[in-house]
Amino acid sequence: MFALHPQLQADTFPVTDLQLCRVLLMNDCNYPWVILVPRKDNIREIHQLDGAERQTLMDEMSNVAQKLEHAFSAKKMNVAALGNMVPQLHVHVVARFEEDPAWPTPIWGKVPAKPYDEQSKALMLERVRSLLVPEADMPLQEAAQ
Repeated sequence: MFALHPQLQADTFPVTDLQLCRVLLMNDCNYPWVILVPRKDNIREIHQLDGAERQTLMDEMSNVAQKLEHAFSAKKMNVAALGNMVPQLHVHVVARFEEDPAWPTPIWGKVPAKPYDEQSKALMLERVRSLLVPEADMPLQEAAQ
C-alpha cells in the first residue's frame, strides 16, 4: 500500500493524483514548486520503475513542468530527483525566475523556506489544481492533509 514519506507529508499540501504520481505543493512560497511522487511502494530510484511506469513518470513530469512554465511565465523550469534526505522517489518541479531569491543557483539551502499563509495556500492550491485536475484521476480533498 502506498504511503507518503513523513517528511513529504510534513512539508507539502496535496494537490491531486495523476495516473502514476501524487502531486504535492511544497510549503515554500518563494517559488511555484510541486513534487511528484509515484504511488508505488519501496521505490527509491527512477530505474526501479518498470518501463511503462518510467515513461508515465517522464510524461507527467514534462506535462506538469510545461503547465507551470506557461501559467507562471517562468524563465526556467528546474526538475530534479535527488532523494538524499527523503529516500522515497519524488521529483521536484520548480518554476524559476531571474528575480527569485536563489537565481541563478539551485534553490536548496539558499534561503529559508517561506511557508504559505492560509489565504496564499488556498489560492496556490486552486491555481495548480486548475492546471492539473482535468487530467487527474482523482482530486484529493483538503481534509486529507
